[in-house]
Amino acid sequence: MRRPEAACFATLLLLQQALLTAGLGVNEYLYFQVLSPGDIRYIFQTNLAKDFGSMFHTRYEQIYLVPADPPHACSDLNNGAFIQDQIGLVERGACSFLSKARVIQEHGGRAVIISDNMYDNDSSYIEMVQDGTSRDSEIPALFLLGKDGYMIRRSLELHGLPWAVISIPVNVSGIPSFQLKQPPWTLW
Repeated sequence: MRRPEAACFATLLLLQQALLTAGLGVNEYLYFQVLSPGDIRYIFQTNLAKDFGSMFHTRYEQIYLVPADPPHACSDLNNGAFIQDQIGLVERGACSFLSKARVIQEHGGRAVIISDNMYDNDSSYIEMVQDGTSRDSEIPALFLLGKDGYMIRRSLELHGLPWAVISIPVNVSGIPSFQLKQPPWTLW
């Protein structure tokens, strides 16, 4: 290989590694996979907040996805100790997306996944934006379809579990579509 080609190849390898670490794939969505409970062992699609929060800089092979109590996470959490070093699952509504991210961050969460409060929403992603204040969040904030959030919470309730075990981010760009274990209620 000539030198310019080798440098170009090395750059492409570094870019590919960065994308794998970030978990970004098709259409710049970010994906996670529920590992447990088994009845919702699917790959879920989310999108990152537009102008607040951070990117994922670490891939978590197994981390807890903990539903916030109260679900809207607009004030202090009853289960804040369980959020520490995990990912919070909260519902849209009652306060800004940024406020929710900050509450999870204040409880030591590594990221927040905000599901739509429209439980029948299985296709419309909301663009989460800054709330007009000078505040920011240092953790990643992701938007999840309402139907997906509802099904995850419902499964946890049925099994009497306080959290799900997930892997995040998951790079789906190299997985053939027929092998993707996407939720049967969601069309990608």
